[in-house]
Amino acid sequence: MEVVRSLLPLALLIATCFAEFNSTEDEGNSNCKASLGGANMGETHNAMILQLNPSENCTWTIERPENKSTRIIFSHIQLDPDGSCESENIKVFDGTSTNGPLLGKICSQNDYVPVFESSSSTLTLQIITDSAIIERTVFIFYYFFSDISIPNCGGYLDALEGSFSSPNYPGSHPELAYCVWHIQVDEGYKIKLSFKDIFLEIDDHCRFDFIAVYDGPSTNSGLIGQVCGLVTPTFESSSDSLTVVLSTDYANSYRGFSASYTSIYAEDINTTSLICSSDKMRVIINKSYLETFNYNENNLQLKDPTCRPKLSNVVEFSIPLDGCGTIKKAEDHSITYTNIITLTGSPASEVITRQKQLQIIVKCEMEHNSTVEIMYITEDDVIQSQIALGKYNTSMALFESNSFEKPLLESPYFVDLNQTLFVQVSLHTSDPNLVVFLDTCEASPTSVFASPTYDLIRSGCSRDETCKVYPLSGHYGRFQFNAFKFLRSLSSVYLQCKVLVCDSSDHQYRCNQGCVSRRKRDISSYKWKTDSIIGPIRLKRDRSANGNSGFQQQTHAEETQNQPFNSLHLFSFMVLALNVVIVATIIVRHFVNQQTDYKYQKLQDY
Repeated sequence: MEVVRSLLPLALLIATCFAEFNSTEDEGNSNCKASLGGANMGETHNAMILQLNPSENCTWTIERPENKSTRIIFSHIQLDPDGSCESENIKVFDGTSTNGPLLGKICSQNDYVPVFESSSSTLTLQIITDSAIIERTVFIFYYFFSDISIPNCGGYLDALEGSFSSPNYPGSHPELAYCVWHIQVDEGYKIKLSFKDIFLEIDDHCRFDFIAVYDGPSTNSGLIGQVCGLVTPTFESSSDSLTVVLSTDYANSYRGFSASYTSIYAEDINTTSLICSSDKMRVIINKSYLETFNYNENNLQLKDPTCRPKLSNVVEFSIPLDGCGTIKKAEDHSITYTNIITLTGSPASEVITRQKQLQIIVKCEMEHNSTVEIMYITEDDVIQSQIALGKYNTSMALFESNSFEKPLLESPYFVDLNQTLFVQVSLHTSDPNLVVFLDTCEASPTSVFASPTYDLIRSGCSRDETCKVYPLSGHYGRFQFNAFKFLRSLSSVYLQCKVLVCDSSDHQYRCNQGCVSRRKRDISSYKWKTDSIIGPIRLKRDRSANGNSGFQQQTHAEETQNQPFNSLHLFSFMVLALNVVIVATIIVRHFVNQQTDYKYQKLQDY
């Protein structure tokens, strides 16, 4: 019992030390130093210059006023360039501690200017450095804002060329502005961005007011440049999208900027190029090619002269399949779209001309699971042709009901056995006279559709007793069936449909024949076919059943393995066990003492 008594103070000492250790880990190293730029309560903004030491663990919290949001900008970061993101980083959490949702992690490898916004009342920063002895500096600027106080700026630009400027230009730009412009041009083009004028606060590291240019569709695409002061730089994207950001602080407002952009066709073409898709034909013509005939872009004309080309370093016609004089022809199990671009000058007389009469005959032919593009160029009696490949744009989705209004976006989609599922295959095209026919739809427990497979539809005929095929409905092929699972397989099902695309005006085509148990004609001769795949569809877990599926058992095992081991839980269990032992020992000793008080005694002789 004396041994147990001696263990009790030891247990309390261990508990105290353990609690102090956790507190130290949570609060971080107290050696962090910061230079704050006006942090009085009630102010709407603040700046922090952090000079960091090796092996530090700092935690900062920022509390926002009521009905305000917090935006924090790391406009200049100098961390260990040789350190890993695991050993040296800055983490931003949405909440009062590092247990809140992680908004992002910053390290020396980041190729963007980190900006975060908090949805809660508090934002938490945790900065961890490694042991390398180098100079580390982080400039942080944050401010509080509401939807009413946000300057109206930024936007989306999708023309081949355009211009934009900072708010109020050439007047002073607003304070606390964060403006984002997204530039998106057609596929195959690059963007050349030129700043005609920039006048922002001058700083060697552009920490206060700056313009950031990103090579892609978002601010995570890769930073091309961060500029400020009095400069007029030029940037060029590597793809068809570019993002521009203007960020300003609370002081020293100047003119801002003015910029313009143009598109550059990135692919090398000697004469012409043709690209076919489900809704249009794109014709690219080299300007130098036109000059060899003493023509320019003003001499180009489609069958419909109101359809004009887009101009850049090339000339591009974007011709819809159902407009601009396009002619559709369906024959020999194929559908073709044809248009003609004419190049005509102004003849000196109405009788003769000494210029070549040039015609570009554009033709897109739908073929097996793809589209084939053919372009004929006639130069008097000379004919040139170009051929390329493309694909139909189709998709397949599950819907809530037979109204097919609300698609189900979950993946995987969990269902009950025998639940009715509604499936739609969609053709994305501008041609209103095309229809989708479901030729074959099959199910498989895997996405590779190896054996076993199960037919729901074959040759337009329903092969499952619960399967119902809906009538032809334009660009949509629809059917429904009841959910099932494969024996001796996991509870996942994938669907694959082979569809045919037909011209609704021709009643001789396969699409209008419906179910054909014995094929009159092999569909392999049909050139307009495509496949659509969806999955996985999985069964819901049966919580009332004693025997779970293998998938459920595996998931439960993974969840058990993925639970983090908490040392505090282990220590609490040890302390609890020790207390049980102490209490049990005291009870046993008390019981023994009672037995000692009531021992048999020898009777006295009377």
